[in-house]
Amino acid sequence: MVKLTINGLPVAVEDGTTIMEAAKAAGISIPHLCYLKGINDIGACRICSVEVEGELSLVPSCNTAVREGMKVTTNSARVRSACRTNLMLIMSQHEGRCSLCDRSGTCQLQKLTNDYDFFENLYVTDLPTDKDRMWVKDFPLIRDPAKCIKCMRCIQVCDKIQKLGVWELMSTGGRTRVDVSQHRSIDKAQCSLCGQCIVHCPVGALRERKDATKVMAALDDPEITTVVQIAPAVRTAWGEALDLPPDKATVNQLAGALKQMGFDYVFDTSFSADLTIMEEATEFLHRLQKGDLEKYPMFTSCCPAWVRFLKSRHPELVPQLSTAKSPQQMFGSVIKSYFAERIGVRPEKICCISVMPCVAKKAECDIPAMRDEYGVKDVDYVLTTREIIRMLRLSDITPDKVEEKPFDRIMGDYSGAGVIFGTTGGVMEAALRTASYMVTGKNPSTGAFGFVHAGKKFAEGEYPWQEATYTIGGNKIRVAVTSGLRNADRLCKALLRGQVKYDFVEVMACPTGCAGGGGQPFHRDDIERGATRGKVLRNLDEHMQMRFSHENPDIQRLYSEALGEPMSDAAEKLLHTDHESWQMPDEGEPQTPDIHVV
Repeated sequence: MVKLTINGLPVAVEDGTTIMEAAKAAGISIPHLCYLKGINDIGACRICSVEVEGELSLVPSCNTAVREGMKVTTNSARVRSACRTNLMLIMSQHEGRCSLCDRSGTCQLQKLTNDYDFFENLYVTDLPTDKDRMWVKDFPLIRDPAKCIKCMRCIQVCDKIQKLGVWELMSTGGRTRVDVSQHRSIDKAQCSLCGQCIVHCPVGALRERKDATKVMAALDDPEITTVVQIAPAVRTAWGEALDLPPDKATVNQLAGALKQMGFDYVFDTSFSADLTIMEEATEFLHRLQKGDLEKYPMFTSCCPAWVRFLKSRHPELVPQLSTAKSPQQMFGSVIKSYFAERIGVRPEKICCISVMPCVAKKAECDIPAMRDEYGVKDVDYVLTTREIIRMLRLSDITPDKVEEKPFDRIMGDYSGAGVIFGTTGGVMEAALRTASYMVTGKNPSTGAFGFVHAGKKFAEGEYPWQEATYTIGGNKIRVAVTSGLRNADRLCKALLRGQVKYDFVEVMACPTGCAGGGGQPFHRDDIERGATRGKVLRNLDEHMQMRFSHENPDIQRLYSEALGEPMSDAAEKLLHTDHESWQMPDEGEPQTPDIHVV
């Protein structure tokens, strides 16, 4: 152990610990902007600079290791003066119209300027021109360079976690800026729309495209029937931004708030997650029996960011994707067919809205293949968790004062298997539960396939994927689970090289799965909450009476009345898609994007 003092307090930490982490262990918070543990420790912003006895200059605490006997001061007049000067320099190239910013209230830079009583700047403001602020208008991810502070978090997250290389530094010196790599417009980049750059940006330089105004217009239209679905991972996070404790931020509390807002029908996407399992498990068994998985496994297809990644990086593996639509799209397809008929409303008069922890879902619902034969979209609009929170505030709704409401019937029931879709390994575990039943005729124990959330090395990023072998009906099934696209890329390359062999693989683009999605609430503390949210979903599953998708009575009724059986002609038409029928933005002929000034 290394012993030192920080602000006069004795501290003992392991060798190699940074000053910032040592201070944190002692309960001292050192301000920072660019630092992101394990991802970005370049010391670029210098906001975290501290004074070390014997050192001529201030040192960045984020990447300076502790030494025996070191004496550190984090709040001296010299440190405060330097931090204030650095803040002024940053603000001279930052558009400080906080009331118009997506991150107002959760912005790290805003908090620092307030803490430092920052009311004027001695440096001349130098912002990007309108030309530099041009952006593709309808792309689900929006970037405003006038708010960028060049912290490089987006670059590092995109490279180190997702290995996409969408962002890079351009020019040098005072002209240095962050932009889309290779001088491309964003619609030509191989962006998966995972949204991890958005949630890790400390300011408001990155955000999702806003669709709440269109949804509000639908709510105000008496001719339109509005149907909303809530994704499993949303229930674990929506209360965070409203300071609601978990016992108050229940999914039925949110359902009640959405009813009060004016939505005609409110459902849980866990229902269609159960439906996805029925189709995906059946498809897996069919492919396995036909010998289609001898060379490469079947991949899950419920994560659109993963599908986009695979189409861009490993197109030869696209045929291995399950043809099952994601739960979001299955829900919309059933709503505008089976459900529309049941309530006597024409599909074109139904507005289907999704509340998702995801940005890529906005692009998924616009894919041409996600429409019926008449061109009616399965899902009309997708709102992130952040957007629905803003809508609640706009509607003057205080969620903890709203009465809890059950989900609407007809398609309201769901199992624990559907709930765990929101966390890494949940899709695989749910699918294996039902696949085992389909083969053996009896339910396996609910813990039979729980390996995916027990792998410590995978959870801590020490190993790129989890794997296991199970015996189902005498057949050995080799499976793997991973999250984060860099990990997915390593797994794909290992499969293509023949280094590993699996029958079934689950991939989620965001680390820890949808619970850590790019559409989840913003926070200023840089704490990753995905794993904690995932544990909530696991706990819900463990305490539910119904834990198997095939036991869901509403799913059974849907098959009985409309679909017949999984993978039937009717099911194929409504619930499956062709992933090769559409192209990524960087494929095919050049397009002329609709550009506007952010």
